[in-house]
Amino acid sequence: MTRYLISFDDGAMVVPDGEWGAVGAAAHAVVAEAKRAGVFVTGGGVVQGATVVGVDGAVVEVPLPEAKAVVGGFVIVDVGSLEEAQRWAAKWAVACRCAQEVRALMDDPEM
Repeated sequence: MTRYLISFDDGAMVVPDGEWGAVGAAAHAVVAEAKRAGVFVTGGGVVQGATVVGVDGAVVEVPLPEAKAVVGGFVIVDVGSLEEAQRWAAKWAVACRCAQEVRALMDDPEM
């Protein structure tokens, strides 16, 4: 099995007012399905704004808006193939009403 990161950029979800509840319910339904299938590892929305901790330990606040694309939300699944991860990503794309990126996570036995 391989773990895959399924994610979307902040700002990718364009949902009309009054429809956020339906989007949340649809996304949670896919999470429940993934849990029942035994492939869900973790996931969630990402709060925007960040701190950067340098190699010297210094902490720097990153001003908003950030100058680069940032993750708006993610899910990690543990599945047997890229194609299976893409099938799950398609379900989240429909639920969240935005395209999803799929990336394999490197396997590190020490982790």
